[in-house]
Amino acid sequence: MKSSSDLTSASGPHETVGTHAAIGAQHLEGGRLEEAEASYHKALEIDPDFAEAHFKLGNIAMKRRSPAAAEAAYRRAVSADSCHFKAFYNLGNLLRLQARLGEAETCYRRVIAIEPGYSDAHVNLGVTLQDQGRHAEAEASYRAALQLEPNDADALNNLSLSLKDQERHGEAEVCCRRALQLAPRNALAWNNLGIILKELGRLAEAEASYRKALELAPNYAEALNNLGVTLKAQGRLAESEAALRRAIEIRPAYANACNNLGATLSLQGRHAEAEVLYRQVLEFDANNAQTWNSLGGALAGQGRPAEAIAGFRRALEIDPDLLAAHSNLLFTLNYSGRHDSSDLVEEARRYGRAVSRRVTSRYTAWISPAAPRLLRIGLVSADLRNHPVGFFLEGLLAHIDTSRIELTAYPTGRTEDAVTVRMRKHFAAWKPIADLSDEAAAQLIHSDGIHVLIDLAGHTTDNRLPVFGWKPAPVQATWLGYFATTGVAEIDYLLATGTEIPDTHRGRFTESIWYLPDTRLCFSVPQSSIPVTGLPALRRGWINFGCFQNLSKVGDEVLATWAQILAALPDARLRFQCPQLATPGSRQQLAARLQQRGITPGRVTMLGAVDRESYLAAHAEVDVILDTFPYPGGTTTCEALWMGVPTLTLAGESMLERQGASFLTIAGLTDWIASSRAEYVENALAVARDLESLAHLRSILRQQVLASPLFDAPRFARNLEQALWQMWQGYLPNHRAENGT
Repeated sequence: MKSSSDLTSASGPHETVGTHAAIGAQHLEGGRLEEAEASYHKALEIDPDFAEAHFKLGNIAMKRRSPAAAEAAYRRAVSADSCHFKAFYNLGNLLRLQARLGEAETCYRRVIAIEPGYSDAHVNLGVTLQDQGRHAEAEASYRAALQLEPNDADALNNLSLSLKDQERHGEAEVCCRRALQLAPRNALAWNNLGIILKELGRLAEAEASYRKALELAPNYAEALNNLGVTLKAQGRLAESEAALRRAIEIRPAYANACNNLGATLSLQGRHAEAEVLYRQVLEFDANNAQTWNSLGGALAGQGRPAEAIAGFRRALEIDPDLLAAHSNLLFTLNYSGRHDSSDLVEEARRYGRAVSRRVTSRYTAWISPAAPRLLRIGLVSADLRNHPVGFFLEGLLAHIDTSRIELTAYPTGRTEDAVTVRMRKHFAAWKPIADLSDEAAAQLIHSDGIHVLIDLAGHTTDNRLPVFGWKPAPVQATWLGYFATTGVAEIDYLLATGTEIPDTHRGRFTESIWYLPDTRLCFSVPQSSIPVTGLPALRRGWINFGCFQNLSKVGDEVLATWAQILAALPDARLRFQCPQLATPGSRQQLAARLQQRGITPGRVTMLGAVDRESYLAAHAEVDVILDTFPYPGGTTTCEALWMGVPTLTLAGESMLERQGASFLTIAGLTDWIASSRAEYVENALAVARDLESLAHLRSILRQQVLASPLFDAPRFARNLEQALWQMWQGYLPNHRAENGT
């Protein structure tokens, strides 16, 4: 290159490049951008390849928020001087802001090649690598920066996130706290510490960290969003809502905050409000897969399964590996009853293949003792609490023979309550995996030497089916919490009865069917002293049908069938109670749907959720339960039977559609099972016209069901123990061969 000091302008010997550059620098320092720009252009008239002038013009363009002009100027600078590392650095920063990560990486690497001691370039290279998911390389870059500047708080802060992304949470926390020692007023670092603590399951500490970040930066939208998520995880939904609304107020197009607020609203049954939020996000980010997934959930919660399914499918079109959307799709397909069984199993297989693609090295050998005195059983569930899974599991646990079976719990959720406390004492070990990656969770289970690992969730919320893809236990099964195939090839068995899955239906499952005698499920007797009351219809003179099902199960065909019943019984009424009906919007929507089918609002009582004791007591107001279809009741049916209230159900083809029929068969109420909608209506009318028989059944029903296998926990425990031991013994020859014994 030519030296600028050797050049003179054509207009005069004293107008050098250096003179114009110096004047430009003075103007730039004083904030006079137009004058500075003019001076640098004069320098370039003398020497078009004067790299420093191009560099400064790039900086001026950035101040004016003209990224295209800035990029052009920086590129001219590095073209004129291939060693101008500052121009490469600023160009890299510009490209990174535009998410052109590969180009930005090239620039930062060029800076480091020219000036290895430029620590900021190492830091920003790390950020660029981290944004590409290359966390180990990012870590190396941050550590290189810290070799040069050991007290660089920004490098330490970024390193903590890189370690967090590699599931090295302990190291990440230490690193982040070191950054805060150096820069205690760094709101970004306080926010990042909160993220790390939340992933460690230390929610109260995470909350405190987010609040410290907000104390330093009150309008920090990301910290408000993270605080809202943490409050939601603690069940503090009103506070969560307030924090998330504040984040959106600061940044209206903040998709994550909108999605999280929608989730908080949905947990309160406010699905219609959540839907509005999700649609707002999609207006400015139509390809946000997570929002389409969340929208599908809100639509399902309003009893609109066809629209929900479309939302989940759109999410998967955008991101085929979004397993949460795939689980939601599979779950919701069961609501519509309009899909061929072969299509459903193929959809499940697609999910299973997606799970398999995530596994880097599945286990092929295990440390489970081949001839154990105690069979080690692992239970994986988010619902070891006040939840239908808890209600079916609690009574069983108390009767498991601990001289034959050793239970280990692997909770996948963070919610615990009184039911959790009661159940926990029946487990030999309690090892939460909510904060572990799939690989780390599988490694933990494998190291525990589990013989049979049981999934209790299927495709329900907070499932960890991908953990089963690693095959951490030699025998794996699914049971209790779901009602269809998982699609995961590594799950060996699904537990059911012949009533739910006839032999001719085995092909609808990727798992082998392990048939249990009597019943697939055993309900735990509620810890309540509420007595069965007399039939209210005898006192009132008219029958009150009831439904306590989730609103998402009440499709148009269900409402149309109920409308036929009520039309034929002008004095009859319907009592509908579920969590969603706590909100005015949901009640108005349901009233409009009922009105369309000729059911006037005055004939329907709509109530929201109450505590379990009050819910059970509410059965004193109901004469007969009307089941939903194709997704019938489970827990609600058993609770109603215990309260002396029989359920009219419609049996279908699938395992799910036959669940109500299975329960009623076990309870000795086969005449309450319909095989068609017409028969369902006929049965309802017949019951309503014979109140004396209904009153007699009510008086004996609790004793009748308590004597049945549906409530006989000791009997069910023996059956389940036998099944688990037989699964292991069937596997044992292969186990010995694999372990060379």
